[in-house]
Amino acid sequence: MKNFAILIHNNFVERSSIYELLYKIQSDYRINCYCLPEQQQYYPDKIDTQVLDLDMKPEIDCILVFGGDGTILRAKHIAISTSAPILGINLGYLGFLSESTLNDFNRSLESIINQKFKILPRMLIKCLVKRNGKASYQDLALNDAVIYKAETPRLITVRIYNQNRFVLSTRCDGVVASTPTGSTAYSLSAGGPILAPQMQALIISPLCPHLLSIRPMVFGAEEKITLRITQLEEPAWLQIDGVNAFQIEEQDEVIITSARESVSFIKLSNRTFYKILRNKLHLGK
Repeated sequence: MKNFAILIHNNFVERSSIYELLYKIQSDYRINCYCLPEQQQYYPDKIDTQVLDLDMKPEIDCILVFGGDGTILRAKHIAISTSAPILGINLGYLGFLSESTLNDFNRSLESIINQKFKILPRMLIKCLVKRNGKASYQDLALNDAVIYKAETPRLITVRIYNQNRFVLSTRCDGVVASTPTGSTAYSLSAGGPILAPQMQALIISPLCPHLLSIRPMVFGAEEKITLRITQLEEPAWLQIDGVNAFQIEEQDEVIITSARESVSFIKLSNRTFYKILRNKLHLGK
C-alpha cells in the first residue's frame, strides 16, 4: 500500500502528534498522503500532501481516519468514491468503529504495509425522499437515517410500510432506520437490538412512541421500507449519519432500502465483535 487518504477531526487540538506520525511514515515507507481540499492548509510544509480530488477517481489504497466514530462516518463518501478500506485511529471517547489508537499507530501501519489484515465490508442503506410522488433527495447512510420532529414539541405520525404493505402507524418523536453497523448507535439508545455488523438487515426503531406496544423491528435487507410522515405542524428533519440533511414536510415518504454500495473496514486484531461490546459498552458487566 502506497496511497493513503488522510482525514483528521476538524476540532482536534493536538494535531502535532498526528503530523509527527505522518512525517515518520512518509520517511520510513515513502507513502503518498492525500488530504481533503479544506484540510490542506492544516498540514506543515515538511509533510508532502496532495489534494484528494474524488472527481478524478484517484487510486487510494487506504483511508486513515484520525478521530472518533463521527469522523469515520464523515469518511464514508471517500470510501464509496475510491473503494478503499477505512482504518480508524481513535481520538474520541467510544471509538466503536476504530481499530487503532495513536499509541498503536506505527504497529498498525506496519501490519498494513505487510498485508497482515482482513477486509470487513459493511452494508449501507439508501434513503430516498419522495414529495408529491417525485424524488426530492437521496443519500447513503453507514449508521442510520433518522426522521426527527425537530422544533415542534408535538409528536408526529409515521406510517410504516414493508413492500407497500401496511405494517403499523405510530405517534412518536421520530424513527431511526439503522444498518447492523448502526445497531450499536442511536438505534440502541432507542431500544433497538444489537446486530452483528456482517449481517444484512434493516432495523426500524421508533423514538419515544406514544404506545408501549410499538417496538423496534428487524426487516430483511432485500425489503423496501417506506415511512410516510403526517400531522406535521412544522417541518421535521431527516438526519443522515448524525447530520441534518433534508427537511421533511407533510405527506413526504422516506424510502429505506439496502444500497448496492458498501464500505469496508480494515481489521488488524483478533478482537471479536463481542469482545468490543464487552469492553466498549460494558455488555454483561
